[in-house]
Amino acid sequence: MTTTRTNRLRRPLLAGTTAVAAMAVTAGFMAASPEQATAATGPKLSLVAATGSVTLTSWKEEPGVYLDLGTYLTAEGTPLELKVTRKSYKDPVVVTQTVYEGGKAKAKTLPQDTVKDFSGLPGFAEITLTDKAGKKVVSRTESFCPNNASGRIRPDAPATSKYPESCPTNPFTLGSVWGVEKGWAANTYGGSYTQPVKLAAGTYTARVGVAKKYRDLFGIADKPATVKVTVQERSWEEGNGVSAARSAAAGEHAGHGTAGGHAGHGAAHQAPAGHAGHHGPVKPSQAGAPETSGATPSYNVGHGPLKAAPPALPWALKKQQAALAGAQGADAAGPRTGDATGQTDGSRKAPALVPAAKRPTGKASVPDVPKPDLRSLPAYGITISDGTENVPGKDYLAFSANVWNAGPAQLVVDGFRSPGKAKMDAYQYFYDARGKQVGYTPTGTMEWDPRPGHVHWHFTDFASYRLLKADKKEAVRSGKEAFCLANTDAVDYTVKNANWHPFNTDLATACGQENSISVREVLDVGSGDTYTQDLPGQSFDITDVPNGTYYIQVLANPAKRLKETNLDNNSALRKVVLSGKPGKRTVTVPAHDLVNAN
Repeated sequence: MTTTRTNRLRRPLLAGTTAVAAMAVTAGFMAASPEQATAATGPKLSLVAATGSVTLTSWKEEPGVYLDLGTYLTAEGTPLELKVTRKSYKDPVVVTQTVYEGGKAKAKTLPQDTVKDFSGLPGFAEITLTDKAGKKVVSRTESFCPNNASGRIRPDAPATSKYPESCPTNPFTLGSVWGVEKGWAANTYGGSYTQPVKLAAGTYTARVGVAKKYRDLFGIADKPATVKVTVQERSWEEGNGVSAARSAAAGEHAGHGTAGGHAGHGAAHQAPAGHAGHHGPVKPSQAGAPETSGATPSYNVGHGPLKAAPPALPWALKKQQAALAGAQGADAAGPRTGDATGQTDGSRKAPALVPAAKRPTGKASVPDVPKPDLRSLPAYGITISDGTENVPGKDYLAFSANVWNAGPAQLVVDGFRSPGKAKMDAYQYFYDARGKQVGYTPTGTMEWDPRPGHVHWHFTDFASYRLLKADKKEAVRSGKEAFCLANTDAVDYTVKNANWHPFNTDLATACGQENSISVREVLDVGSGDTYTQDLPGQSFDITDVPNGTYYIQVLANPAKRLKETNLDNNSALRKVVLSGKPGKRTVTVPAHDLVNAN
């Protein structure tokens, strides 16, 4: 249970990252015994270091040093693949590993305590730092997301990884897929999701190993990596700090967190100029991941401030690449895991969807083909805010909300503008199993939202927010019912036809500009669209609402204009308890079944 009171709706931006030096390492692999060779087998995993030494910067204005030590987990023979699920919020999170027997994939259930949530393997990396005198100054463990920044380690490895580019952090995630592709390596550094450490300028020796629990579980050799660390102190006032951070941010990613989805298609997404600048200058800890030569993951934060991603792996581990270039036997081939024609198991990258050049012609129809299934997540990020200098004397209940698509088909909506008109007419499109458009139907309108934090086209009547009394009768309705659709959160990548690589994961790839004549907005299967509590419209005016028990209702498709497979699962409720006096209101947020996150 959490009680929250704050005056300003700003979520802190966590630490950014730096690019990694080119790897120069040869990894050793464990040989399988004859008994193991006939049993179900997983990948050969090894922990390796990119380089023997790294230089880390301690910014005087920051809380400490982030331990981006350049250590990676490599996978050979077969991919490391984990599926993490829960049946409901009343059930614990469970994880299964994909192993292979006779070339066929099998699911192996891992121990119940392997994971606690969907953010990665807890306590995976064990890190110690000693100073020049041999005194231990840091001893900690860190979680590992197998979907972290990754890249190929040898030239004959698959050109792309089929796995998603991050681990979900939304507290109401239902299913996730984690993996290190065969012949690839994933960074063990958790980026902005780790805590910094206080280190004075100087030299240190870092020792990074894998916890025994995971060595035993995955057959990883007990061979810790050693890295020499040089810590240098710098200040933003030196002239290069902020400007360098801005350069690394690739367009500053300001405004509403334009790289805040879970995509990684090319460099970190750049915000259009009109979207930038709503949060002021970018500090080094706020900078997004720089352009890299491998995959470029970013994290699930929705329409709101950015959390920076870890750096991506250089394109090859040079010494290991040379050592393995000629070893392309059975291990190198491995079992086939990609898609065949007409199949979608989540490993295919969806093509970019662009708006049609003109309105659809012919008779509107709703064919009998797969359709999306919109569902709401319970509200979270719930807090109280006053009206600040804009609307003094007001109390607001603010919250984050997410509507997601359980599939089995994409939600595709195009908006078309008649010359001179302020709004666009919106149409929902339908596709057959081959991806051919086979129908469309009118579905409301799109409108331009010029407010800071938005500045894009919103599809109207996508969702509705209501504050319900204890008896579930409406007390307050939010005026916000229009949304720019983007795949900001991987809610459940285990559902049928889930796309692990959705295209429009940020506002730079969707939602258009003020002078757009048409716009296409897409919510892909398995993904949801989060609007964070710091954005205009994400709140209820509770100035005159009495204290007591209430429910925040997030309702998808309130007018039922969108065509879905199921209209009975569109509502989600989150219980809250209001208390306090005017100007000093507080909110208590009870746990939602097993999810204890406000």
